[in-house]
Amino acid sequence: MPMSAPLDPDLLALGALPAPDFLARAIERVGRVAMVSSFGADSAVLLHMVAQVDRALPVIFIDTLALFPETLAYQRDLAQHLGLTDIRRVTPDREALFTRDPDALLHLSDREGCCALRKAEPLARALHGFDGWITGRKRFQADTRASLAPVEREPDTGRIRLNPLAGWSAAEIAAYLDRHALPRHPLVARGYPSIGCQPCTSPVRTGEDPRAGRWRGSDKTECGIHFIGGIAHPNRKDNAA
Repeated sequence: MPMSAPLDPDLLALGALPAPDFLARAIERVGRVAMVSSFGADSAVLLHMVAQVDRALPVIFIDTLALFPETLAYQRDLAQHLGLTDIRRVTPDREALFTRDPDALLHLSDREGCCALRKAEPLARALHGFDGWITGRKRFQADTRASLAPVEREPDTGRIRLNPLAGWSAAEIAAYLDRHALPRHPLVARGYPSIGCQPCTSPVRTGEDPRAGRWRGSDKTECGIHFIGGIAHPNRKDNAA
């Protein structure tokens, strides 16, 4: 399919459905689809929906090799709890790590380069061969997401991105977690409403933006995986899920 081809009108129309219905029907229309999950603060909501559709749907989990131990444990526990059978743990290229970040200190001098090395590049490799992928992005998370659509096409790859929770509020997320008694990430109770790599994530103080603990002290707002094709472009600031 040409990368500039218009989106399927029938697929776009599915965006008006409730998230679980949209997810089930959109997956059928797109083709080979994977979910990408950080197994972060509210990831259980979308992972639960995916499990209701197809527990064997590929779920790509990017282990940057700099995650909190709690995230790694949560990933294992939540996947088992939901019965997900195709978790694809993706890590940075070892040779690239040795060449570009041998002492694991790149985040101190080049945060964009570190995120590209440890997250964006591994994801680009993992998504090869898929027709689309599912993200957990939501409009309320940032002004840059205020117009987020349920269905998007990446202009350089032609790949479809599905955003089932685009229109959900924080209250709806919390209610879904409660209604289905889903396990919470253990760091949420310790003041981490948004969780990324350990060196670049800090607790959030009362009254701060939920993402204030990500890359604190810099103007960086995302890791780059939701840029065009997953590769950072300097004029875009779509926050990561």
